[in-house]
Parts: sequence; C-alpha cells; structure tokens
Amino acid sequence: RQEESVELPPFGEYATGIFYLDKIHHLASEETFSKIAEECDLKVLCWRTVPTSSAGIGEVARNSEPFMRQVFVVAKKKFNEDELKRQVFFLRKRATHTIPKPGVRFYICSLSLTTIVYKGQFTSDQLWKYFNDLKNPSYDTYLALVHTRFSTNTFPSWERAHPLRVLAHNGEINTLRGNVNLMKAREGVMKSSYIKDLKKLYPVVEPNLSDSGSLDCVLEFLTMAGERNLPEAVMTMVPEAWQNDKTMPQDKRDFYHWSACAMEPWDGPALLTFTDGRYVGAILDRNGLRPSRFYVMKDNIMVMASEVGVFDTDPANVQLKSRLKPGRMLLVDTKEKTMIQDIELKRKIAQSRPHSDWLKQEITMKDLRDATCVTPVVESKPDLIISNGEIKLGEPEAISERDMTRIWGGDRRLSLFSYTIETINMLILPMIRTKKEALGSMGNDAPLACLSQFQPLVYDYFKQLFAQVTNPPIDPFRERIVMSLMCPIGPESNLLEPSSKQCHRLFLPNPILSLVDLRIIKKNTYRGWKTIVIDITFDKEEGPRGLQKTLDRICKEATEAAQGGYQLIVLSDRKAGAERVPASTILALGATHHHLIEERQRMKVGLILETGEAREVHHICVLLGYGADAICPYLVFEMAKSLRQEGVLEAHLTDQLLYQNYCDAMERGIAKVMAKMGISTLQSYKGAQIFEAVGLADEVIDKCFKGTHSRIGGINFEILAKEAYERHHLAYTEKDMIVLRNPGQFHWRSGGEKHINDPVSIANLQEASVSNNKNAYDRFRESTLESVRDCTIRGQLELVPSDKPVDISEVEPASEIVKRFATGAMSFGSISLEAHTTLAIAMNRIGGKSNTGEGGENADRYLNQDPEFSQRSSIKQVASGRFGVTASYLAHADDLQIKMAQGAKPGEGGELPGYKVTEDIAKTRHSVAGVGLISPPPHHDIYSIEDLAELIYDLKCANPNARISVKLVSEVGVGVVASGVAKGKAEHIVISGHDGGTGASSWTGIKSAGLPWELGVAETHQVLVLNNLRSRIVLQADGQIRTGFDIIVAALLGADEFGFSTAPLIVMGCTMMRKCHLNTCPVGIATQDPILRKKV
Repeated sequence: RQEESVELPPFGEYATGIFYLDKIHHLASEETFSKIAEECDLKVLCWRTVPTSSAGIGEVARNSEPFMRQVFVVAKKKFNEDELKRQVFFLRKRATHTIPKPGVRFYICSLSLTTIVYKGQFTSDQLWKYFNDLKNPSYDTYLALVHTRFSTNTFPSWERAHPLRVLAHNGEINTLRGNVNLMKAREGVMKSSYIKDLKKLYPVVEPNLSDSGSLDCVLEFLTMAGERNLPEAVMTMVPEAWQNDKTMPQDKRDFYHWSACAMEPWDGPALLTFTDGRYVGAILDRNGLRPSRFYVMKDNIMVMASEVGVFDTDPANVQLKSRLKPGRMLLVDTKEKTMIQDIELKRKIAQSRPHSDWLKQEITMKDLRDATCVTPVVESKPDLIISNGEIKLGEPEAISERDMTRIWGGDRRLSLFSYTIETINMLILPMIRTKKEALGSMGNDAPLACLSQFQPLVYDYFKQLFAQVTNPPIDPFRERIVMSLMCPIGPESNLLEPSSKQCHRLFLPNPILSLVDLRIIKKNTYRGWKTIVIDITFDKEEGPRGLQKTLDRICKEATEAAQGGYQLIVLSDRKAGAERVPASTILALGATHHHLIEERQRMKVGLILETGEAREVHHICVLLGYGADAICPYLVFEMAKSLRQEGVLEAHLTDQLLYQNYCDAMERGIAKVMAKMGISTLQSYKGAQIFEAVGLADEVIDKCFKGTHSRIGGINFEILAKEAYERHHLAYTEKDMIVLRNPGQFHWRSGGEKHINDPVSIANLQEASVSNNKNAYDRFRESTLESVRDCTIRGQLELVPSDKPVDISEVEPASEIVKRFATGAMSFGSISLEAHTTLAIAMNRIGGKSNTGEGGENADRYLNQDPEFSQRSSIKQVASGRFGVTASYLAHADDLQIKMAQGAKPGEGGELPGYKVTEDIAKTRHSVAGVGLISPPPHHDIYSIEDLAELIYDLKCANPNARISVKLVSEVGVGVVASGVAKGKAEHIVISGHDGGTGASSWTGIKSAGLPWELGVAETHQVLVLNNLRSRIVLQADGQIRTGFDIIVAALLGADEFGFSTAPLIVMGCTMMRKCHLNTCPVGIATQDPILRKKV
C-alpha cells in the first residue's frame, strides 16, 4: 500500500512470491510473465523490489546475488480456492519453462496463495538480517519451515538453496535418477481432470535440480494435477516398509500395495517436512535413519526439529515430547487447529477408497500358470508340455549337435558369452550349492575393462556407486524387514487418477524368471495381454557395423510394440549361434529403455530379458539399474542341468532346486548391492542407474546409458562390435574348442589377463627387500611399471621431464619423504599378530605411520615401548564396529582415522569369522573367543555429515593432539563429500581406490564397486581448491601403490601422503594365494593358525 499505492485483496484471493532476476533483463522477464499470466486468466497486480541487506552475507554469495522482485497476482475471473491454486501453479510452471534463456536469470522461489519462500546462499542467522521484511513488526505467520544445510552433495548457489515450495528435507534421495526418468516416461500416460493442457507442464521435474528440488516438483505436481491431497501424496512417494510387516492393519497394507502398483518409492534416508499452507507435517523414511523430535506446547504450538534444543522453550510449557518413528507421519491441520497422529491419519486415507477390492485386479505368476494349464498353447512344435496339470519344459529351442555336446567344450554358447572356468567354478557353482555369493580376498589387481586384452563384457565397464558420509549404507541382512525385491511389472496406468487400473500389472516376488515361467510369459494371453519377442542378434555377414543397426532396429520394434498394444516385450538373444552374433543384452536394454522414455512409451510396457550373457550378481544389478523389469539367465540354468548330468552338481538338485538356490543367492547379492547405496526396495533401484562407467565413449553413453557419468571416455560402438565378433569367432571356429578359456580374471594365469601383482614382480620385490639388492629392485620397478601400464589409468600417463631440472639438493630428502608414507588399515585379526607388529616396527623405524585397522590394539603395544622395536601404531582407526576403541586407545594416537568406507568393499561392513577370533583377538576387541565379529555397513551414530562432524569433535576432545582423519573411497562426487568432511573440521582425508585389499568380501564387491584413486584424488583436490578448503586438509592416496612412479602421479594429482598395504605384505612373504578368508594363508600372514603363523 505504501510503496505501490495498491490495496491487496483478502488473504487467499491473491498469490505472491519472490523471483530471482537480473537487473539488465528483469523488465523484459516481468513483461513476459505478465503476458503468460493473462493467458492463464490471471493478472499481475504489481511488482515490488524486495528490500535486502547484503552486508552480512559471504563474499561468494554477494558476487552472485540476484535482483529480487516480489510479484502479486490476482484472478481475472471467479475461481474457487482450489481452482485459483491450480491456476497459480500452472502459471509458475509455464513461466519457469518459457522465460529462462542463456544469459537471462529467472527463478521463481515460490508463487502461492498461502506461503512465501525466503531463501538464499547464506546461513539461517544471516537470513534474518538479509530480508528486511522479516524485521517488520507487522510481519506475522502461523507456520514456518526452516532448513539449513552443509551443501555436501551439490555446489551451493542461490537457486539451489532448499526449494521449500511444498517441502524441506534432511537426507538423500538415492534413487533420484530412476525416479526422474520414470516421471518423464509417465508423461506418455498421464491425464488430469483438473488441468486440460497438461503437456505445458512437462517436464514435471525441471532439469539440473537437486534431489530436494526434484522431490518438491513431483510432490506438488501430484497434489495440483491429481486427486491426492498432500498427506496421501507423501504416503505414496515415501511408503512405510509394508512388504514384510505382518502386524500392519490390512487396509493400510492394501493401500501401500496399491500405491506400489502406481509409483515406485523415492527411496533413501530422509526426514521430509511439508506444507501447502493448510497442512504442515513431517514423515520419516522406512529406515528411520534421520532424527526427528517434536514438542507440543501448552499454548497450542508444535515444534518439530532434527535435533533437540533447536527451539528454546520453558520446560514447564511442554505438554508432550515425542519422536517420529520409521515410516510414521506427523500432521497438523491449521484450518481445524488439530494435530493428527499417524494411526488415525493413515487409517482415514487407507479407507478413503476400496483399495482391497482394486487389488483383485493384480496378476501373479500363479494366475498365468493356471491360465496356461487351462488353455494350453498348441503349436506345430510345442515348447510347453502339460501333463496331469503340471507344466514341464519340453525340448529347448533347437540347438544343433555342433553347438551342444559336452558342457565344458561342446556348448559353444558358453564361449560366445565369455563364460570361463573361473566364472563357473568360483561364482556360479558356489551360488547354486550354498545359496550365497562366493567370497574372495586381497582385492582386485586385474586391469580395468577398458584396458583388458580379453574382450570384456559391457557390464565390466560399470562400477557400482555407494553411500558414504552424506547418507549411510544399510545392512541388508539385519535390517531385512525394510528390504524388498517384490516388483510390479507391465503397463502403468494414469498416476493422477487413482483407480483399480493401477493394479492391472504382473506382480513378481523377485526379478529372476525360471525357464518355465519365461515360456509361459512369452505365450501369455491372460486378460488380453500380449507379449512380443524381439530378437537382439544379427547376421554375422553384416559385420561389426551391424551392431548399431541392430540397436536401432530393436528400438524401433519396441516403440511399435508399445504403440501397438503389447504389454510385455522380451529382448532375447536365444537365436545367437554360428550364423548370428548377439548384441550385448545391456546395450540392447539401455538403448530400448531410454528410447521408450524419450518417446513417452516406457510406461506402457514391461521389459523382460532372455539372456545367455548375464549370470553374475553385478550383471543382474546393471540390467536392473538400466531398466530391466525381469530377467531369465537361461544359459545358467541350462548349463547347471548339464553339469548335474555330468556329476559335477549333485543329482538331488532338481530343476526347481537349481533355480531356487541360484535365485536365493542372487536375491542376497542384489539386496547387498542395493543396500550399499542405502536403497531398500528393488522397485526404486530399477532404472536408478547408480553406476559410473569407466572407459566408455560418449556415443555409447548417450545412446544406451543417458545420464551416467563416464569421465575418461574411450571404448566406442566400433570397438564393442569388434570384440563381439572376436568372441563369436573364438566360439565358432572350425577348431574343436575342448576347454573353456581361463584368462585369469580373479587369479593370475600365465598367458592370461595381466595383474599388478604378477609372480615376476612379487619375486623381484621379495628378492630386493630380503637381500637389499638394487638390481632386483630395478627389475621389480621395470616389471611393475609394465603391469601398471597394462592395468591402471595412471599407467596411461607419461611424465614429461622439465627443461629446467632443479638441483637434487633442493629436493625434499628421502628421510623426509618416507614420513609421508603409511601402511593400510589391516586389522589384527585379518592378519596375524606377527605381521601386524612387523608393519608397526618397520614404519616407526623410518618415521612413517602404521595403522591399527578396525581391530584395536593391545595397550602393551603402545605403552613403555623400546624406540627401536616400538610396536605402537601411530594411526588408530575408529570403524563402525568400534572394536577395541577405549579412552586409552584414543589417547595414544597421532592420527585418529574414522573409516567411512573401504576400497575393496565400499558400502559393506567387515566380518571376522569365529574361527579367526582367538583369545588374544577377543581380548583386544573386547569380545568373546570363537564368536564371529561383524562391523555393520554404516556407523550407527553417523547418518549425515552433521553426525560425522559431531564424532570428529568428540575424538578431538578425547585426544586434542591427534590429527582427525576420514577414510573415503573414490567415486564420482567424492570431492563434494570431501569438502563437507573438511567443513566438519577433519584435518586429513584418505581417498582409497577400488583395488584396495581385503581379508574377506564377496567377489561382487571386490570386482565391481568403487573407482580408481586417480579419479578420486584429482576430483577431491580440485573441489577442495574451488571451495577454498585445500589448505585445511592433508590428502592421502591409497590403493595398489608400488613404485616412485605411483607416488609422483598421486602427488601431481593432489596427494600429500601415500598409503601402502599389499606391497608391505608381499615384502613379508605374501604370494597372493588369496586364501585370507579361509584362514589357510600358506605363509602365515593372513591366518590365526598357530602352526602357519610360525612361517612369518
């Protein structure tokens, strides 16, 4: 009124909000916004410049400060309150999609009838000083959402401050990429009875948003364009762990079951607070891994916060103190002035529609089997035999005698799909026999896929990402109640109109299909469903160029099938053989999945894979991560039956048991991989693309794996096609291929795949160290450099000599350089006492540092030690199990290292089998001899960067003189995590590579998780510099570091210190037998067997 001489209408009849603009273009932007408002039957009443005071904000924020304008909008014609809200929402989304252009700043913080967002690149204290309006005595509000953050997963900016239009959230949405992709895909099937021109609101999720921004977009869209109110929309997006909860009321369980058919969860540890101006509430994720406390005051005020003590109040005024529990919701209705508890709220929502009746429309495999029994498929060559009501597998698709004789050599498909003796013996047979993944040890020293000489499969180019610091991994076994592999597949109905149509999908208990079930699905006509089989092989006469043509053909056929009314698409490589070359299943799937998303057809079909290529846990996870709905690894099952016939597998293993055992092992493996990223449901993991590619060219990424990081590029379609042809040629030459290849991916083999720790290098290093022989060391350096060139990224670099070398007298002397060296965190328990103390004595003598690992250290090793034979470890590790961590242990350390992840198995915990827990180890770890000891994947007191900062503070209080270190593992984004760790007051950061060693882990973790330290160290150094934090941190590189060349490369990329683990063990006598997990180390290093330990 005073500034613009405008009288505002009553509250609820106008909308207002703050815009970020620039002074050069703001008039043009405002004019365009006014025109769009007119098209929406709205009118801009006036604009005002928001009064601000920038004196108190930071320099970076001041340099990018926007020109802030506040708009007031009214209706041109009569709308009721809900209609006006939707028109205002429509206006904001249209303006957001239309006005921004390169060089023009335009961002709408909010535009609402009831709420207004004040936000920016500053702290919560600075907020009050920055916005002068907030100091006005006339300013009043009946609710407030406040969020302040570390900004550890994105670079901070004014626009990226928390969205707050409808929500604020503390945590991470780990499934974000898949959620966003699927929302884009749903644009092809969504219709709204409230908004006619829905396409003008697409994309629903605006590009380049944080997880909070994306979540905010979808939640607001569901309430504005759909038939859900805010609490129900929140329940749909963030459901409880209903699948395994036997005590949940049936009506609520049916609601969650129905909503799972409509939409996948937005999964990840998160506390969500939300408001639409009327309702204000909060919900905790299904794991409950974020704190949430609330007080209800006697004067009818409720305060909820992530910490106790955020809001000062007289204890006498507190009527109720409580906390949110996993999956539970808290809601206040400001209109009715009541607080609605979780049970009452969800009962009302669950009973609002006939969800239980709707679920009768759901389809199960039993329905399909029964229908197939009732209506058998009759063909000239039936592949289903129905006898006494039972479905039995008939003859497999015609496999010629040339293609199938004996399993070890005659079935040439095994060679065609790169099966090896190791694959069968070390991975598949243990899965079938034990229902578990096989274990390995000593880490991965084989080449990256892009450097392999043995035609790696495309899966091998992908590395699993994992949670560290900013959000926790979860324990898939001890927290099994929140995990679920159940999944609906097939066409999705309109998300915006709740109905029984959402349930018309096939519900699978897990993603692995048996041979029989796949055949049933192929012939399925139940309820009018149709399945099409698309061949993903091509004629060998087409040559390598045939690969891309085939991918284009597959995409075209899949789109036509979706448009033609098919519900299920099976991508099959069954026809692969002497005359036909298979396209890689993951390439065919990725290309099809993304093409269907772009064509808005993905939600109309389910994608099922019939593959001879996939067999390992990592393969299945990559396929699921890039959009597969179900997978039948038919060659595994057919090979297993042949092995049973030959006597390799036990005769009592029926076809059903073979399938079930393999399936059980696969379920455990998939759950473990999901849990690394803090994801609980397969439905959320599917399509989430939680991988980084190493060595794939942009053309491959853009066509098949859009949105996946591939930082170093490299292998293109031409090379992938040539390698496919090489595999085909090897499998179908005229020679009699009697034995499968064994290139030694896991263990070194002569003439096979290169390994960093090959026998020549091991022998040379041991000779050089035992005899102090310089010639032997030169031979070691030469052979190791050759291995490093064959296996690692750093090996592809060449050092360029300077034109002006410095005098040797100016170089840091060797006696000082070695003080930058540290041994890796190998626990007493994983290695023997003799090995552990030897490392400590050696490092103390040269002035370096040894590390206790996570097993603690006996007090007699750090008290009253002879300086020449001191067994004290300078670095004392604090891991998730807290084994051996006492006040004395912490007080006698130079460095205190918080282990957040381990290079060989990031996202997983540690395990020391009971047979390795001797009396000494039990005493050191404050445990019981003979009882297995498990370190959980997360620290149960660290679920966020703020929690880590608290532990850093506590450790500093326990030992003010110690340097606080945090151990991270290389992955894309580790630099931003490291900057958060630096802000948390750590002084030292370790970046471990994927190739670090381990005493025991599944082969999936060893081979397929984490990235090379070269990428992690370079990213961390650069991000710390960009954030002006580099001077606070000492950075250490760790992982298969061997020679001076490795040290120099690490230093050039930004490392200050250097960790060694495997090399010192080799010096002590390790011969890389990889028996650490079996307690049978033949040289006595990684065993607790007293007889074997005498060899050290």
